Amino acid sequence: MSSLLTNSTAMTALQTLRSVSSQLSTTQTRISTGQRVSTASDNAAYWSIATSMRADNAALSAVSDSLGLSAATVDTEYTALTTVIGDKDSGLTKLQSLLVEAKTAGIDRSKIQADVTQIQQQMKATASAATFNGINWLSTTATTPTTFSLVSSYSRIGGTPTIGSITVTTANYSLYTSAQGGILDTAGSTAPSIDTMSISALTDSAADQTTLDGYIAQVTAGINSVASAAANLGAVKNRLSTNTDFVKSLMDSVDRGIGQLVDADMNQESTRLSALQVQQQLGVQALSIANNSSQSILSLFR
Repeated sequence: MSSLLTNSTAMTALQTLRSVSSQLSTTQTRISTGQRVSTASDNAAYWSIATSMRADNAALSAVSDSLGLSAATVDTEYTALTTVIGDKDSGLTKLQSLLVEAKTAGIDRSKIQADVTQIQQQMKATASAATFNGINWLSTTATTPTTFSLVSSYSRIGGTPTIGSITVTTANYSLYTSAQGGILDTAGSTAPSIDTMSISALTDSAADQTTLDGYIAQVTAGINSVASAAANLGAVKNRLSTNTDFVKSLMDSVDRGIGQLVDADMNQESTRLSALQVQQQLGVQALSIANNSSQSILSLFR
């Protein structure tokens, strides 16, 4: 039945054209943004998950920066500790060999003391210079915190974030303290500290030889203590390095996970765009034909 008031064919064509135009708009949005879920209205569940994951990734980025700062701090202290241990030409190792040399009968110990003094001053300067971002664990004062927390990880279970950290106890690495309680400035029960010991006044007497033996034992113990501190920091350094690599890999994994949730398949969208453009053109043609069909009613009244 031909009706002047109701053109069912045109209405069907118009409905089809509206549907195609809506799909075309969605496809163009996906192509322009690169995402199939760019707003909550696209897919509320995926958008919510992706938003949370992006927030977690931002937190992981901050953790990565903190790990870099922590690693630099630990590396500075570790380098200073190994320098203090030294080798045959410097540090505690050289100091020990000088004290052994001082046991030689008839040797001029005042000249050896000149070298000892230089080593003592150099070790103290090394400890004082081991400062990064205002932090120094080797030469401490009364205001230096007793512990430092180095941020190492971030995780979130449900809505509860958890920040992991590595706790460093300053006393384990202090070579010098304002209260003279460090590894190198603590006086022994029968001997001065490594920092202040002097052999220039010692002689070949049995008592002075015994004193030298005590000095040598004290320096040996100092080497062991500093080496233990360096080994501890080396372990912390390795842990920070491992965590840094893990956090970077985790950030990449989170990025890939977000992409799998919300990114558009550009090959698929390109194909869909071409198909919808053709459908749109055909819809316009179909609507035009449907609208023109009403013109045939006029011929009945001529």
